[in-house]
Amino acid sequence: MSFLTLAAAAGAAPSATSATAAWQPIIMLVIFGLIFYFMLIRPQSKRAKEHKSMLEAVQKGDEVVTIGGIVGKVVKIKEQFVVVALNDKDQIIVQKHAVSATLPKGTIESVYSN
Repeated sequence: MSFLTLAAAAGAAPSATSATAAWQPIIMLVIFGLIFYFMLIRPQSKRAKEHKSMLEAVQKGDEVVTIGGIVGKVVKIKEQFVVVALNDKDQIIVQKHAVSATLPKGTIESVYSN
């Protein structure tokens, strides 16, 4: 076979299998994007929404835990800050988003009694 015959054969029209092979990387990217969304992005946004609704529901008298692990009772709520009473004398001011969870009523007393 001559060089011209090989060049003509190499430039032949692509077959049907190579046309589907062109779509495979795009399909894989879409699959990886969906996996990334359902494994990382969606759970994180769900957690953020739950935390925001928990912060909106915090009221005076609720027992809370801060991100730093401080347990106390909410005394006053301001727009961006929360005043937390650690005991009868001591109070601290923390940013509202630093409250990580609300506790059931009586948790502080049960911790002190142990």
